[in-house]
Amino acid sequence: MTPDYLKIIIDSFPENLKSDVTKVFSIIPLESKYKFDLISSDFYNVKVSEEILKVPVRIYFDEPKPQNENQLTEIQKDILNCFFTRHHNGFIREKRLNELSEKPEKWKTPFLVQLLGEYVYELFPIIDKKVNNNTLDFYKEFKNENPKYWQQTESRIASYWNKYYRYKFPKLKDYLGIEIINRIKKTNAQQQL
Repeated sequence: MTPDYLKIIIDSFPENLKSDVTKVFSIIPLESKYKFDLISSDFYNVKVSEEILKVPVRIYFDEPKPQNENQLTEIQKDILNCFFTRHHNGFIREKRLNELSEKPEKWKTPFLVQLLGEYVYELFPIIDKKVNNNTLDFYKEFKNENPKYWQQTESRIASYWNKYYRYKFPKLKDYLGIEIINRIKKTNAQQQL
């Protein structure tokens, strides 16, 4: 039985984006060299503006054809790029992260936070630029709405630093993933004063 991929993708984004998500889904190839489900059965549930989103940990879709992507609106391209930050191939995650527009949108937050909790350091400088004065409030709100998920993400960052990057960054506080997290937490602490 084939999973309902459209429903899974719709559940990854806020309800008000449903028609845009449906348009994005229409250009995603459903044929694949993989002989298993194109979306992992593992998800993370997060809250964004009181709405629960269910985002897959990994996807295995092939990328759409560029001519099909060119027909999407800017917001639809951002939806596609966010969704493909869940791709199993780290190079595709990096490419899609780079292609995200600079337009601040709260619904992009969980996709970038999830990348912080992964082991691909090369994504951190890109995320660092996207967590800026225009978006810091989104991350602060996300942290407050998802305290358990946030704590898990912080723990993963520290674990991956310890396992893969401690030799390069002997002090955890100098590791870019932690610097980004601390900047968000600092903003949060300052606003509570």
